Amino acid sequence: MAVDLTVVAGAYADRHPGAPGIAAGFRLDLDEDYCREVAACYERAPRLAGSALRAYELLKAENLAQFRLIGEAGIDVRPWDGAGQPYRSSAELIERVLGTGVLLVHLTSVRHGPGPATGFHPMLAPSGISAHGVALCCNDLFRAVHDVFGHVMSGNHFGPRGEFRATFAHLGMYRREVHRVLLTEQIGQICWFYYGPHLLGRDGQPRRRGDPAYVPPPRRPYPEQKVFELSQSHLDRFEGLFHRLEAV
Repeated sequence: MAVDLTVVAGAYADRHPGAPGIAAGFRLDLDEDYCREVAACYERAPRLAGSALRAYELLKAENLAQFRLIGEAGIDVRPWDGAGQPYRSSAELIERVLGTGVLLVHLTSVRHGPGPATGFHPMLAPSGISAHGVALCCNDLFRAVHDVFGHVMSGNHFGPRGEFRATFAHLGMYRREVHRVLLTEQIGQICWFYYGPHLLGRDGQPRRRGDPAYVPPPRRPYPEQKVFELSQSHLDRFEGLFHRLEAV
């Protein structure tokens, strides 16, 4: 790709009042106590909190604008409905998008949480956008912009550390009114997947390889899709995990 995604994202944030701008040059100090707390909060949260619906509407609108932006940047989004994930690793995702300008998006209709998309969720609403003849829902757009501006743009990998960094990088493109619900969608779910109560031993710590009860990530369930906002305290503490690197 000839386009610098960091420049594209920065210009977008500058045009959108309320977006704090793209974070660069930061160190992450991952706190597993925080991860377990967020996972437990996600586990306890209601399936639907009506107070979060307005934030979801704002999130959908911003995802739509960002999806159009990646098209303008020359990225061709193609639906993927095959078995499993379209990329074997984050490295493959980054290399192929930068090398070909094509992004494969795993369709939400195939999997949204533990199984196929069912029931009410604001992100399941039609987006009004089609790609290669396939109608995309709002969550499909979200997956696309997260992959581009969270992973490809900054080279962030999968797994807890990479997803924390991806979310922090992408957060700067959104107005602050959606940051808490964005935290739910990204950090709430990734913490549940890696640090959920179902994965902890009797000591309250995640089971490790070698433990007979350890479940490797490919065999773990995905979290139930919930509609709620993590607290402002969770957001503040998340942001506090990142520290600007000193110039040398």
